[in-house]
Amino acid sequence: MRFEILSSSVLLVLPTTCSFSTSSLALCQRDCHSRIKTRKYGWVQDSDGEWQWEEDDPNFAPVTAVAIDTTSTATPQLPAGKLKPKQSLGQNYLKDPNTVAKMIRAFHEDATRDGKPLDHILELGPGAGALTDRLVENYGTDVLQCVEIDQRAVEILNDRYPSLLVHHADVLQVNYPEMAKEAGQPLVVIGNLPYYITSQILFALADASHSGSVDCATVTMQWEVAQRMVAPTSCKDYGILSVVFQTYAEVNSHFKIPPTVFYPKPKVDSALVGLHFLGPAKLKERLAGVDPRDFRTVVTTSFRQRRKTIRNSLRKLEGTDPQLLKASPVPLPDTVIQAQERGDEFALRQELPENWGSLRPEQLTPGQFVEVTRLLYGTKEKDDLGKKVWRKRKHGS
Repeated sequence: MRFEILSSSVLLVLPTTCSFSTSSLALCQRDCHSRIKTRKYGWVQDSDGEWQWEEDDPNFAPVTAVAIDTTSTATPQLPAGKLKPKQSLGQNYLKDPNTVAKMIRAFHEDATRDGKPLDHILELGPGAGALTDRLVENYGTDVLQCVEIDQRAVEILNDRYPSLLVHHADVLQVNYPEMAKEAGQPLVVIGNLPYYITSQILFALADASHSGSVDCATVTMQWEVAQRMVAPTSCKDYGILSVVFQTYAEVNSHFKIPPTVFYPKPKVDSALVGLHFLGPAKLKERLAGVDPRDFRTVVTTSFRQRRKTIRNSLRKLEGTDPQLLKASPVPLPDTVIQAQERGDEFALRQELPENWGSLRPEQLTPGQFVEVTRLLYGTKEKDDLGKKVWRKRKHGS
């Protein structure tokens, strides 16, 4: 007797030489189903629901450490099956030594741009350790610490570098102010970020900059996300990420990264982006007394219906006078005028036009969003910019 259960992703064949009673057939089916693996686009779902990459790449290897300016060479391989990428964690390991070396060079330029000593580095999601190896080689384990959610990767890194501090934790729950306090100075961040939580990690870094806990970050992300962060006004890529990070930081898209340098290959291009956060003093000057929480409300509400005019998008905001949406712009604060006199590009594009309410959100510069917020909510002089403004309430401190 031969039984076949056939679908697009599963094939179960029972032996042809056996005879089964009803009970023994049921037992056999349960046993077989417990070992069935559903396959989809190269990923395999085990019986516990976890998705892993189907096979180890025979050419995949963590990258060994080399000096920043040297050419990468062939590297040893991970033991087979030791660290299969998990789809649930968004794992795409870096496997190209030249790309890793290029990323380390860009990170070094970002981290040392202002001539500060590089004493405290935080790597987010080290995974198989491609970046970690280079960081340890160039800077040592004394200045580096990592945050990794995958226990397998934690064990590998602990075995490889016993003196390296590896926090077994979710990157979304990182308490940056506490880590910076323990370090005694702002952190510099590097990481190959999972695509599906990139924005939330970036927003957490923005919140951390309120207290000066993070100085700069050099991180990978989807190419389209990087394009949004650096997008100018009046284009389809311009949105919330553009306004927030062009207000909070200097953003530089270093270079595009092809899918072929990752294992497994993602379906999209990536980019390495450098962010130099302004810090609390300069950010307060740029916001000109505007509360970041009010700024967030105005920006997110405006882009929620980006085809509508600013006036129509904001007319239902709580705690504001609807008549203000028809009001003329208020005079710029003295601090903004002084910044304009110094040639500050952000301030030079901060003044609102008379017809601001009839414009769509993509037509307003980040500075003009600050002015819309000041018009609607006024100024609120506070020493604290807020610990959790952009990141979700359930994420970290």
